Amino acid sequence: MTAAALVHIIDDDSAVRQSLADLLQSMGYQVAQFGSASDFLRVNLPDAPACLVLDVRLPGTSGLELQEYLASINVGLPVILMTGYADIPMTVKGMKLGAVDFLTKPIRDQDLLEAVSAAIRIDQKRRRHFAEITQLREKYALLTARERQVMALVASGLMNKQVASKLSISEVTVKMHRGSVMRKLDAGSVAMLARMAEALGIDK
Repeated sequence: MTAAALVHIIDDDSAVRQSLADLLQSMGYQVAQFGSASDFLRVNLPDAPACLVLDVRLPGTSGLELQEYLASINVGLPVILMTGYADIPMTVKGMKLGAVDFLTKPIRDQDLLEAVSAAIRIDQKRRRHFAEITQLREKYALLTARERQVMALVASGLMNKQVASKLSISEVTVKMHRGSVMRKLDAGSVAMLARMAEALGIDK
């Protein structure tokens, strides 16, 4: 699944960038190269599975500062940090910020390829999850206000009779709304409905 995957490389050393790019392109990845964090921030990220191979020590905005900034604006691009210095505090901070891996230069080919492969898998999973949530929200928007009430109560574990009592409606009406909710959301079971409610952040 690497054909459409994109690896962004940010390093102020053009020789290092090109060497890493050559290796990754030989494995079928698309590669974009940047000499600084500001260069990277000026481009629009394409809608494709991707990751960021990021040098810690950059002119201007450092790699860790860029990583922190991307996290603060909810850009979920998996980050692989690299440095020419075995700096433990940097490693710890980078990992706390969610780095997939931390590679010390000179980087072994196999280490880079394994880190990039893992990062791309993480991004593919994140993108699938985002697509599923988006689709779920679209389906949820089709529910009536009453159906949403019934969904929340059923998902919280209440029986039809208890839901009817809470909403002051008949049990038959609850069953009707519940069936409609299950159909509209493609929920095959109450357990699945509960998971959907949790994913949507519906208070029980």
